[in-house]
Amino acid sequence: MIQTEVKAKILLVEDDTSLGFVIKDNLEQENFEVCLCEDGELALKEFESNAYDLCVFDVMLPKLDGFNLTKKVRVLNNNIPIIFLTAKSMKEDKITGFQIGADDYIVKPFNIEELILRIKVFLKRSGKETPQSNYIISKYIFNYANLELLHEKQSRHLTQKEADLLKLLCDNKDKMVKRDDILKQLWGNDDYFAGRSMDVFISKLRKYLSSDTSIEIVNLHGIGFKFLIR
Repeated sequence: MIQTEVKAKILLVEDDTSLGFVIKDNLEQENFEVCLCEDGELALKEFESNAYDLCVFDVMLPKLDGFNLTKKVRVLNNNIPIIFLTAKSMKEDKITGFQIGADDYIVKPFNIEELILRIKVFLKRSGKETPQSNYIISKYIFNYANLELLHEKQSRHLTQKEADLLKLLCDNKDKMVKRDDILKQLWGNDDYFAGRSMDVFISKLRKYLSSDTSIEIVNLHGIGFKFLIR
């Protein structure tokens, strides 16, 4: 059986499409689950329909601005952390933001690492820290964040590519994962040489997991792989 920790869920509202995708991508790399909305009305509907652990709102939004969105969110949930992203730096705007229920205020342009650190601080305070992505694979413990594969008292440090491949297989346990999909996602292309490289990495993972005979990486010739635990 594979067990995974639940990811902290973030509602991100940013009408600048490019910036929104950059923020979303960086947060997902930190193992957060992110829903990106481009206007306040859509964000409110999303908040009403799903549970979130933290919100990141731009102030200047179409249909429903960040201030009014926050007022409506606070009616529904008075405790969820809310961080504002804004081009406004006026003292009065910051005061308004805090008065209506914001927990923090970051002025654009900002450092994405600073945003991530502030998010982690709020999640830690609320007991929703970033998960470490631990996978229990039968008798193994796979810590993706630390690139470690543990078996009894033995520890093996994985390369990033090995860890990425094992994580992909774990996330798709009992499912067939196509060769082309793995190659495009982890190698960036599906040419002959990338394919041979992937086969080498699959062989390495089989060797690393060989102490437990209940684990199997099945090769569906010419099609893909299936990660099984008997």
